[in-house]
Amino acid sequence: MDLVNQTLNSFSSQISDLEISLNTDIFETNVINIALLLGGVIYLLSGALGDALSERQKKILGAIQESEERLQEATARFTESETQLAQAQMVIDSIKTDSETTSKQVKAPVLSDGKVEIQRLTSSAKAQIITIEAKVRKQISDYVVALALKRITLQLEGKLNDNLQQQIIDRNISNLGD
Repeated sequence: MDLVNQTLNSFSSQISDLEISLNTDIFETNVINIALLLGGVIYLLSGALGDALSERQKKILGAIQESEERLQEATARFTESETQLAQAQMVIDSIKTDSETTSKQVKAPVLSDGKVEIQRLTSSAKAQIITIEAKVRKQISDYVVALALKRITLQLEGKLNDNLQQQIIDRNISNLGD
């Protein structure tokens, strides 16, 4: 901290020892030359700088106009797209309505055809069941008859003798003559 204070004190004492004064002699200080030089620079640069700024302004205005044109085009395309979207939605709704109508029109005949087919298949199945029942009854009847004949044959073989056989033959011959 002492070092900083010493440095500041030394600096302030050196400034106070210097004499600062204003030189008022125009020729000695070259104020006229500096003013002429500054005026010439301003005059020469003002045209170039004005042209550059004017050119820059034109470019900026052109870019703004171009952006506004693109904005208008984008807005027009957006509006057109919204219109097309609305039209597409109307077409989609129309297609949905048509498909529902067609579905209902196709569904009714298919259902009625299905009912008719079910009735036909039911009738056919009933007829087949009746036929199968008749065949089974005939088979059972044939089997019962075969069993009865077999049993009678077995019984007659045990009881049938030559005399009984002769009587049966005679009786059948006399029945044939009648």
